[in-house]
Amino acid sequence: MVGRDEEIAELRTIAEGDRSCLVVVYGRRRIGKTFLVREAFNYSFTFSHTGMENGTLAEQLSQFRESLVDHGWTDCPIPKSWIEAFALLKKFLIGRGEGRKTLFIDELPWMDTPKSSFLSAFEHFWNGWCSARKDIVLIVCGSATSWMTQKVLHNKGGLFNRASRTINLQPFSLHDCEAYAREQGLAMSRRELVEAYMVFGGVPYYWSLLDRRFSFAQNLDRLYFSPSGELVPEFRRLFESAFRRPEPYFRIITVLAKRSGGMTREELAHGAKVGNDGKLTKWLHELEQSGFIKVFLPFGKRKKGALYQLVDAFVLFHFRFAHAAMTAGGGFWSMAADLPERRTWEGLAFERVCFMHSREIKEALRIGGVITDLCSWRSDKKKGGAQIDMLISRRDGVINVCEAKFSMGKFVIASGYVRRLANKIAVFKEETGTESAVHLTFVTMNGVKRNENASIVQSEVTADDLFKT
Repeated sequence: MVGRDEEIAELRTIAEGDRSCLVVVYGRRRIGKTFLVREAFNYSFTFSHTGMENGTLAEQLSQFRESLVDHGWTDCPIPKSWIEAFALLKKFLIGRGEGRKTLFIDELPWMDTPKSSFLSAFEHFWNGWCSARKDIVLIVCGSATSWMTQKVLHNKGGLFNRASRTINLQPFSLHDCEAYAREQGLAMSRRELVEAYMVFGGVPYYWSLLDRRFSFAQNLDRLYFSPSGELVPEFRRLFESAFRRPEPYFRIITVLAKRSGGMTREELAHGAKVGNDGKLTKWLHELEQSGFIKVFLPFGKRKKGALYQLVDAFVLFHFRFAHAAMTAGGGFWSMAADLPERRTWEGLAFERVCFMHSREIKEALRIGGVITDLCSWRSDKKKGGAQIDMLISRRDGVINVCEAKFSMGKFVIASGYVRRLANKIAVFKEETGTESAVHLTFVTMNGVKRNENASIVQSEVTADDLFKT
């Protein structure tokens, strides 16, 4: 298994422990939660069950009974309520005798149907029986991140502070994706790997759909730019699985997709036509928890003025090319190399890849051991529209202004670009009053071409650096 060594080690340590544990595993759809748990426990559970998407209470209970049957209780009755269902599970587990018992309940949020009293029954099962023993390991999973955080992790009732371990499963890094591609026999260059990451991010399931017989462009045409492509309905499913009522989240994401540099909370509320109140706080927090957005604190400021940016690679890609997916003929991506909209997307998407690999950038700059803040900045006075999307503010008195540039060969710094950079840095220094040294850092695919303008660059990071651990 690629890229999950720490999580597997943690789960196996729990399995060998001497007390009961409630383990909560959550993360966005397709991130590999179920696969992780099954691999960590070698697909061997005393009891396992998966909630039924859109199932009624009666259907959920019937399926729960079927899971008990599958694990050996052939004449198990159908429970009429969740209290009965968990009483049956308790009876089943007692019948298994001595020894550690591992339970895996997947897609827990789907089981919480309206007026089902599922959560109170689940709380009673854990608090009233499991936690009083030393032999129960209960792992619960869910893609509805908002439900998992609200109802389990931040529960104000019987589950408050009950989780023994919490695993918020994160996307693969470029290093992990390269290892996965190699394991799957995908003959991809690092440029193709970066381009794939710009579309898929580090979501393992999307990478698993790549066919080794085709180039990445051909694969993307097959998966997204064809009527029967497997990823055609993925955007809708992504939000439906994450949120019970996805409409407000979708409105916020739609507004953010139009502003590459991010938006303040006030701008978001106005653009999405929602109140700047507690509901917006909740929606933004849940979008951040789900990995769709990231909050960047402005340089030199605290929470006020924070910028919210859309960072999920697939969501960003969908907003840019959904229309083309619906209207273009076959082979759109293979023939779209020189389209202006693709070039614009490449610049923004590569910038997001750099955000996701800020640790690797720090290591390449040899400041891995220096305390730093990852910030953004934009001119309060709107002077020339100056904005810096990625700043690394260091405790050693240096600020790295990072420029992310995606190009076929070495990036060429033109004279006009030099003037714009100089103006941006001058405005930044003037408005912030910083006394730190400002270093201009370029993050590119293949480095900066040596010409008369290249001397403005203090440090460089290339795509190869992003693949390092």
